[in-house]
Amino acid sequence: MARTAAPPETGARARTRQAILDAAVRALADDPTASLGRVADLADVGRTTLHRYFPEREDLLAAVGAHAVAGIAAAHARARTDDGTALAALLRVAQEYLELGDLLTVLFTGVVDEDCWAEDGGNSAVLSALHARGLRDGTLDPRMSAEWALGIVWSGLYLAWSTVRTGAEDRHAVVGRLLLTLEKALAAPAP
Repeated sequence: MARTAAPPETGARARTRQAILDAAVRALADDPTASLGRVADLADVGRTTLHRYFPEREDLLAAVGAHAVAGIAAAHARARTDDGTALAALLRVAQEYLELGDLLTVLFTGVVDEDCWAEDGGNSAVLSALHARGLRDGTLDPRMSAEWALGIVWSGLYLAWSTVRTGAEDRHAVVGRLLLTLEKALAAPAP
């Protein structure tokens, strides 16, 4: 017998679940070994409530992974990846990724099993498609493979978010430097 998906949560239950996920992202960004008790405290819920939503730590981490997939997909939508040149779209994607905040830290530190968010073909396909489009429209350097170019994007994001997170530099300046760095690194050479 086929199993049907549960209807999406709404109202107070959805808000509580989201508060727990947001708290988990904050807690895990600060300390990858953060306890469920710490998450419950940050979410302002009791441990029993947390366990009703996420019986085990693995359940919570899987939900954070799904939250990451959704966050990345939303970043792609906000970046309007089909508009303009591929390089311009890739720069918008990087800027939107930076807005993911602590979720980036969770992804970078490997707290969430990479398979649970990297397996989502839709998200990785967007970046691969942007690279292929950039080679076709002549805005991305053809000497860079997709893996190398996207590695540069992720490395730049790591540096930018680490800088923003420490508060060492103004966020606006960091975003500007990130975009300048990526443009200089990825743009096709002038003819």
